[in-house]
Amino acid sequence: MEIPPNKTGPTLKALHQAIAALETDVIAVQEIDFNLPRSGSVNQIAEVATAMGARDWAFAPSIIGTPGEKWRKIKDGEPKVITNVSNQSLSGSYGIGIASTVKVLKWHRLELGNSPIGMPLVVPTESETSSKPKIRGIYVHDEPRLALAATLENGFTVVNTHLSFVPGVNLAQLKKLKKWALQIGRESNTKVLLMGDLNLPKNLPTTFSNWRSLVTKNTYPSWGAKVQFDYILSSEITPNEHQSLNFSHTGMSDHLPIGIEIFK
Repeated sequence: MEIPPNKTGPTLKALHQAIAALETDVIAVQEIDFNLPRSGSVNQIAEVATAMGARDWAFAPSIIGTPGEKWRKIKDGEPKVITNVSNQSLSGSYGIGIASTVKVLKWHRLELGNSPIGMPLVVPTESETSSKPKIRGIYVHDEPRLALAATLENGFTVVNTHLSFVPGVNLAQLKKLKKWALQIGRESNTKVLLMGDLNLPKNLPTTFSNWRSLVTKNTYPSWGAKVQFDYILSSEITPNEHQSLNFSHTGMSDHLPIGIEIFK
């Protein structure tokens, strides 16, 4: 799930209502702001955690500043993960986050780099005359990519990411990410769930691997989804151990949310 800035969009109250309606124990979000003026200088993942009654949350910045405008890479010495128990400060930034009602035993971060070249992309923009966004093409530079993982008290490790939109680069990032995620799973004796916006269509994230997609659903764009970019992957959960949850459009994102329930 990706949360847009709320300067001219949904209010915090609407965000709280949308997140609460999902009734989830763990949520992974991409494209979120941390103390950026464009979104009211709020900590969006903390707001998500409040809405779902989660004690633990973490934000992992990808860049300092505003994507598409003025930004820079994270410098050495700057915090790579901000949590509900952090005493660290961080300038307005943008990245990914996880919130969990299940106790988090350990947070992990992996740097995935970025493509040296950008690409022309078709992106939605707000329309003053219609509730349906307009579509326009722009050249987009790729920002640094990363993964954030939470090892949970219940025996699972949840990994969140937002991979590059550049073909080939995202596949290389995913290969590195899978290896890292499984290593965490072995070291912590937990089952791994890898989720997020992988920017890969047609179930490509599972090709030539023993990973399976636990949800099959077109997720983009949210107002008439034509392609699946968002996945929940596992190499350990079998079909009879989970069921897909049928979430509707939250009004908070240009991607549809996906989710699963795991049977204990």
